[in-house]
Amino acid sequence: MRPAPHGGGRTRPYRLSRRGTGGLPLREVRPGRGARDGGGGVSAYAPHPGRFAGRKAVVTGAGQGIGLAVARRLSAEGAELVLVDRAEPVRDAAAGLTAHAVLADLETYEGARSAIDGSLDVLGRIDVLVNNVGGAINFKPFTEFSAEEIQAEITRSLMTTLWSCRAVLPTMAAQGTGVIVNVSSAATRGVHRIPYSAAKGGINALTASLAFECAEHGVRVVATAPGGTEAPPRRVSRGTPAPRNAQEKGWFEAHIAQTLSSSLLKRYGTLDEQAAAICFLASDEASYITGTVLPVAGGDLG
Repeated sequence: MRPAPHGGGRTRPYRLSRRGTGGLPLREVRPGRGARDGGGGVSAYAPHPGRFAGRKAVVTGAGQGIGLAVARRLSAEGAELVLVDRAEPVRDAAAGLTAHAVLADLETYEGARSAIDGSLDVLGRIDVLVNNVGGAINFKPFTEFSAEEIQAEITRSLMTTLWSCRAVLPTMAAQGTGVIVNVSSAATRGVHRIPYSAAKGGINALTASLAFECAEHGVRVVATAPGGTEAPPRRVSRGTPAPRNAQEKGWFEAHIAQTLSSSLLKRYGTLDEQAAAICFLASDEASYITGTVLPVAGGDLG
């Protein structure tokens, strides 16, 4: 959702709602400088033309949400792209960006290897990998999770990134250069999504350890930790079941309330804000940054 335009020298408040969660109202907030400055200038998150000229980039989970926003920005900044997702809508996204699409399920090493091999077939090399697959499936107290549900959360939100890192690193090490940007989460501390929190904590550890191990090969490994982010309704469901009763609805709403209260700015971020941070870390402007997890969560440090 874009901030409301300025008018009469004053900013106008606008209402945010968490899409895909029943449109729960959050609160009135004042827009920042995300869309235009007071003089009608360029967006604070406008792409930097040519920043990725000649670079070959792969974005996973690129069919919607943050992944699609990152792909659009990288394309606008000159990168040649492969968009990876497990669902058909990624083909439409790629066509809209004159990019390549690869369908793959990254929950297995074989799927990740297939995605990287397919990307190399069309790109020749990989300079940037953005690992964006993940997302909480269930929202309830830890003791309500079955063993199968816990495993599903870890597989979705940790193993997809771990397998993709394992698949791409031999190529980047052989090149002597490369950047991996992992999309973690500020929800490493939160209510009613503990398996997801554990998975994202694992991504933070993976990022730090891989950066230490891969530096000698010229490969940087970094991450962002997004907080709550406004996005259109999902084109492909994560499989989150609808609440069956008032108790389950209360569990879900508690996690929404905690997400908002943890943000010092008391609002959700935008897809542009998340993509801007990810692309910065992937760029040469961040050439002396590795092993770092950058919170992009309005002050919520997880």
